[in-house]
Amino acid sequence: MRFTNYLSLLAAGTLALASCGHKGAPTATNPGKASSTTGIEYNTDEGMKVANFKKIPTGPGLVYIEGGRTVLGSQEEDVTNNHDNLERTVTIASFYMDEAEVANIHWLEYLHFLRKDSSEEKYKAALPDTTVWARDLSFNDPYVTYYLRYPGFRYFPVVGVNWLQADSYCAWRTAKVNENLAKGGGGGSKGGLFKKKDKKGDTGTAAEGGKTGAGAGALADGKGGASIENGNSVPNYRLPTEAEWEYAAQALIGTQEVGNENQEEKRIYPWDGRATRNPYGKNQGQFLANFKRGRGDYAGIAGSLNDGAMITEYVYAYPPNDYGLYNMAGNVNEWVQDVYRPLSFQDVEDLNPFRRNGVGDDAKGYDTKGYQSLINDHVRVYKGGSWRDVAYWLSPGTRRFLAEDSATSTIGFRCAMINAGTNK
Repeated sequence: MRFTNYLSLLAAGTLALASCGHKGAPTATNPGKASSTTGIEYNTDEGMKVANFKKIPTGPGLVYIEGGRTVLGSQEEDVTNNHDNLERTVTIASFYMDEAEVANIHWLEYLHFLRKDSSEEKYKAALPDTTVWARDLSFNDPYVTYYLRYPGFRYFPVVGVNWLQADSYCAWRTAKVNENLAKGGGGGSKGGLFKKKDKKGDTGTAAEGGKTGAGAGALADGKGGASIENGNSVPNYRLPTEAEWEYAAQALIGTQEVGNENQEEKRIYPWDGRATRNPYGKNQGQFLANFKRGRGDYAGIAGSLNDGAMITEYVYAYPPNDYGLYNMAGNVNEWVQDVYRPLSFQDVEDLNPFRRNGVGDDAKGYDTKGYQSLINDHVRVYKGGSWRDVAYWLSPGTRRFLAEDSATSTIGFRCAMINAGTNK
């Protein structure tokens, strides 16, 4: 009895301590006029400069992905017998991700500014390989010429881009968005660079390389421009890690009950159900992604086309998943940051897992010189399935790899960004 009373008093004291002492404490948005450790006033000749801060601006094109605990790994039967993505529990920090794949018009804008601001060498290095469409036994010649530049394909995903080119695009995009923020640009136009257009892809106002909204929620105030210390610059755009990509594709937030910490529902694909067709409403029976239905069947029968896309499709086609992300299955595979290793599920951390170059599982262990392996420090993971893949590859847990300087007509990408300074 005495012990029970002691516990009650201890709990009451803990609550009392928790409820006092923090009221009026300095915060990131309200640090106070002076340092809470030295008493020296901020923003004086002697004191440190502390800029006004509200919150980090949301980068154009991005949507918020709330992080948490999940089980990564293949949810499909391992028909390839690779055993390279076994199930394991991890935690992913909240982050941002492009709501749609980077499209041809965005890459053309990139080329426009490279030609304007950079060397001819950098411009040529950024050109996609349009010959990825060429096939000896297929008449794909029109795609070689028209896919990238013809206006009708503006909002189709860019392809023929290797991992190195995609990584360079992320760096350029970061610099360009922050440059625009420093100028006080942005205007907060909804959707920014990725503002939705009609399905025909006609912008009506912006041409390739023309002005587009950039910087939803920009906080640049013209008093020092965009910087990390001012809190009005965006962190780096980058390729998502494999774990981030897989977590975002799962979108299990849509199956989670509020207040229930058990994850009782799993998904084979980025949507509910165990099938690739829509089971509900007026679109019942329609496919939920752009993929290859079977040998020789890319779209269905004339007069009753199903996924309707012989090749790639509009980046906003098909319903988004529960995070609001489009085409996280099908359309094009997507590059992620990670170097490929078959044992990544064993070697990486369980908080924000990521496979870097030169860390464990040395490339020397793989016989590339003897042509017994294709694995080295220059092969990268891609995920998601494409217009040319069967349904097996639509499952978020499946993974493949390709040399970072290689490109195909089935691989594109989207960007991601950390969620800095908050655990919301």
